[in-house]
Order: sequence, then C-alpha cells, then structure tokens
Amino acid sequence: METLKKLFAKVLDIDENDINDSSSPDSIASWDSFNGLMLVSELEKNFNVRFNINEVMSVKNFKDVKWILKKHNVTEGIDG
Repeated sequence: METLKKLFAKVLDIDENDINDSSSPDSIASWDSFNGLMLVSELEKNFNVRFNINEVMSVKNFKDVKWILKKHNVTEGIDG
C-alpha cells in the first residue's frame, strides 16, 4: 500500500515534499478535474474504499482527503 503523499505525488506528478494539509487545486497546478478523478480512482484502489459523490465534492485540500479516509476507517499510510 502506498502512503497518501506518495499516491498524490504520483498522480499529480509533483514532489512528495510539496504536499501538506493545505495543498489544494489552488496551490497545485496539476490538480485539475481530470487528475482529481484519477486521485479518487487511485485512492479507492489503494485504500480499498468507495467514496460517495458528496465526499468527492467536499474535498477542498489534502487534509480533507485524510479526514474522509479516516471516516472510512483507514488509518495506515495516511499521515506519512
């Protein structure tokens, strides 16, 4: 299982060190609507979860993704 930061870095083609809780589509140019969908797909596969549309639409930044994963009882790999 990849860590959340590694997954974000891979999908968005950025350095893992450039990701923090406030990282968002406003601060990461490659986080567009297409890559947002790719993130959802990779998150669901990697963490074995299914997001509903409300969860997907509520994500504004990296911290929101961690919060939603925790709601799905994912604890491993999301803080590092």
